[in-house]
Amino acid sequence: MARKTNSAGSSNGLRKDVLSVLGVLKVATTDQIQRIASPHLSYRHTDKKTPSERKTARTASHGGAFADLRDEGLAQNGGTTSGGESLRHLTEKGMKAAAYALDRPAWEMGGTGSGAGSSGADHLMSVNETMISLLRPKPDLLQLADDEPEEALQAARDAVAAPAGVGTLADYMTEVALPATGTWTSPGKGGAQADLVLTAPEDDIPLLFVEVDNCHMSAQKLAGKIAQYRAFFERPATRTQSAQMPVNPMWRARWQAPAAHDWENPHPPVLFVFNRLGERNPDTVIPAVEKLALEHWAGIRYQDHTRYSGKIPVVVTGFHMLREHGPRGQIFRRFGRDGYQSLHDAIGNPRRDTAVIRQREAARAEDQRKKELLAQEERERQEWKEDRARQKDAAWPCPTCGRLTWPEHRGSDGQWESSPDRGDDCRPCAGYKERDRKLAEERAAMEAEAKREAKKNGLFGFLR
Repeated sequence: MARKTNSAGSSNGLRKDVLSVLGVLKVATTDQIQRIASPHLSYRHTDKKTPSERKTARTASHGGAFADLRDEGLAQNGGTTSGGESLRHLTEKGMKAAAYALDRPAWEMGGTGSGAGSSGADHLMSVNETMISLLRPKPDLLQLADDEPEEALQAARDAVAAPAGVGTLADYMTEVALPATGTWTSPGKGGAQADLVLTAPEDDIPLLFVEVDNCHMSAQKLAGKIAQYRAFFERPATRTQSAQMPVNPMWRARWQAPAAHDWENPHPPVLFVFNRLGERNPDTVIPAVEKLALEHWAGIRYQDHTRYSGKIPVVVTGFHMLREHGPRGQIFRRFGRDGYQSLHDAIGNPRRDTAVIRQREAARAEDQRKKELLAQEERERQEWKEDRARQKDAAWPCPTCGRLTWPEHRGSDGQWESSPDRGDDCRPCAGYKERDRKLAEERAAMEAEAKREAKKNGLFGFLR
């Protein structure tokens, strides 16, 4: 049915693929559209003699879908890349259709990228390939024919078994203005523009800004970009409440990210991907940027970890390493750290997380100790009550004070002690009587001694 409706023979699914990919990337080749939307096609048509013939065959379906969209005024050709490949982009009408396909507000879609092909679009192509390297689309093995060569099938199986990428196509945005002044739709001067923005909380990357450099920029300009990012991150949202109420930063009005914690509140991370096409050497540029932007990323040492409140986690990697190993490879280095980490660890703070876990475990252990102590005290009280209940029938009133006396009781050391015999005074009364008896004996002894002394001194008769 779809082939009769669309003149170039494309299905509605293929048209949606083209709209979605171009809605995110703005400008792309048919090859990039196919690799993102239908990666299984990369393992078909392997019987063609030349790479050009194989590319033409595997991109034919999406090329037809683009042709239908162009006939309807939704898409246009946009020049060529430096390598001679045709560039595709959407029209304003096509961007509205793409917003519907991506389930995004129209104002978030950005421009059409219509003029990108006039200069070869080298930077945009690097951005596109960076996104593909982060996304790492997996082929659907069920879409491959059984008669495909074994080496093609094995290559597809290897791609499926390789470490996954992060996010889905709808989780990415390109050419996103980050206004330090002005508004989202009309940004003022001094703001940054992110090449890529990734929101993939399901992959533990709630928000990531990506900058792609073809090694044309100086260290000073790259450090300036970091300063622009910080100005945007620290820009407050429009104040609508009283002056005493805290105001969230502007970026939180558009993107979701974990709330600030008592122990740390860093800015969102920024990833720099260096594609060595220009004359600058990233091995010398990166250390210079790290030094120039020190105030924007350097944290404060706290016990056994570092805290980065109010700082930007700045991470760097190489384009070719990213394409080979993907975001889960140990290829990312964060400013201020030695060695390489996965993307998740590089943008996070594993040492802080370990310290927090250790503190929480210690707090839980202390709570458990207190609970056990209270439980022990409760058990002792219950045992005491049970002991009193068992001996209640054997109790008798003290002849002196009338209080109940048991045959035995627990002493101060918790051991059982015998009480007085039945009918005798209770221990307190017996103690009082014993004390009085001793006092009386002491007084009598003192009086007898006084009489003896008086008699000895011949004063007895006088005293008498």
